[in-house]
Amino acid sequence: MNPLLSIQDLKVSFRTGKLAGVQQRAQAVKGISFDIPENSTVALVGESGSGKSVTAMSILNLLPDNAEREGRILFQGQDLLTTPLAKLQSIRGKEIACVFQDPMSSLNPVFTVADQLMEPLIKHLGLSPRQALARAEELLHEVGIPEPKRRLNSYPHEMSGGQQQRVMIAMALACEPKLLIADEPTTALDVTIQRQVLELMAKLQDKHRMSVLFISHDLGVVGEISDHVVVMRHGQIRETADVATIFSNPKDDYTKALLACRPSLTENPARLMVIDDHIAGREAQQVGKAKDPNAPVVLQARGLKKSFWFKEGLFGKKEFQAVKGVSFDLKKGHTLGVVGESGSGKTTMGLTLLRLHEPTGGEVLFDGRDLLKMSGKDWQQMRRRIQVVFQNPYASLNPRFSIQQTLLEPMQIHGIGKDDTERLARATALIKKVGLTEEALAKYPHEFSGGQRQRIAIARCLTLDPEVLVLDEAVSALDVSVQAQVLNLLKDLQDELGLSYIFISHDLAVVRFISDEVLVMQHGDVVEQASSEELLARPQQEYTKRLLGAVPRGYQETAVS
Repeated sequence: MNPLLSIQDLKVSFRTGKLAGVQQRAQAVKGISFDIPENSTVALVGESGSGKSVTAMSILNLLPDNAEREGRILFQGQDLLTTPLAKLQSIRGKEIACVFQDPMSSLNPVFTVADQLMEPLIKHLGLSPRQALARAEELLHEVGIPEPKRRLNSYPHEMSGGQQQRVMIAMALACEPKLLIADEPTTALDVTIQRQVLELMAKLQDKHRMSVLFISHDLGVVGEISDHVVVMRHGQIRETADVATIFSNPKDDYTKALLACRPSLTENPARLMVIDDHIAGREAQQVGKAKDPNAPVVLQARGLKKSFWFKEGLFGKKEFQAVKGVSFDLKKGHTLGVVGESGSGKTTMGLTLLRLHEPTGGEVLFDGRDLLKMSGKDWQQMRRRIQVVFQNPYASLNPRFSIQQTLLEPMQIHGIGKDDTERLARATALIKKVGLTEEALAKYPHEFSGGQRQRIAIARCLTLDPEVLVLDEAVSALDVSVQAQVLNLLKDLQDELGLSYIFISHDLAVVRFISDEVLVMQHGDVVEQASSEELLARPQQEYTKRLLGAVPRGYQETAVS
């Protein structure tokens, strides 16, 4: 039987300008071949920069203008590389559809959900506006959005991340395509929403008998959803096999290394293996530096509250309690993990601690003083000692500042160092401490990968000699090997500098690796609090058990359970 889609010797390069009159090119994909059978899911996995997204976007020629493609991409026998643009546009959305990682970048913020669902139905299927509106409501119902008729008039910003992704899936399935390209569709979602989206995709795939090209760096997800796996690195295929073989008997060292990089819910080594460790044959370090159980408490939250008010009617206001009285103690050199679904209040709690949201109640004691009552110069001095690392290093670094400027600015503002020469020496030492070279100082954020940018964001925090770092989903956007490097770095810095962390995450395996104690939040309340080992081994609350049950565990663990 002929495959639905066959990629044959695909090469993709990007023109990068001329040097001495000669056109320069960077080759992203280096002659790869694989097939996608009908009614099956093929996963494309690898680190950032492996070429997996470039390969997928080549199928419908969604690459930038400086891209050059060679080889063949046969869809039902038709070569998409030589297909005229007009014909290709009729295939996009109708025969082959895409779901991308960030729905807010893919959904038009000025159009309602109805407008965006109706467009492909009218364009590709020739439905009337009334027919398209009725079908749009059916699609929202099919992807599990409550009150679909009312939601048709919503704008994307009025929906949660999981609902936005469901709308994207509804748009992709509107014309019942034969092939769905899903590019990291669940990376930014918490575990329960991720589980819902994966189950939804599996149900819809079975109903519509479509094939899926699933792109991900999360091998736990890949193990649960895929039939076949293609492993890529540096633009080449390192291994391809059915999912059972990849997980139970991988042949390539790189595949083995990817599997070894994943944090586990059942084992907790002192350091995570990274790609180079595994390929070099180094053993995982099982015993780390012991934590002092009698370490002094550096930060205390007591009854911390945060509310937001919304207009209701002409003159009324409605209160929304995002954080409802959170209390905890954070010891020196320890890590408090904070977990919960989207909307649980965990990020709002972290930002309220830092007074990036002004609190509506409670107290936060740091060195015996209430941070929430400080003002002026006292608060400015205290801000040096408690810093934050955000989820998205692309948004948190100024694109117009070199890395040197990025690191010098906070020291200049807070008067650290007697002059710029001394500050530069400090910046150089910090950039090396986070695993980059001195040459990085002259570069700009766009010249670095996501993992490198997150290292720079951590270095920027360290310029002020903080005692507490609030890490808000700081590794969730990173692939498994880079994530392992950053987590190891955070542990090293904690051991060396005695830092205390508040680690906010939806990834429970990551939280187990880095945290000493875990706080579980739901609807603004703390529903459970215990040591990481105790909580993950013997959760008491049904909500915590549901969070753990939603964690993707890969092919072998799924098969066993």
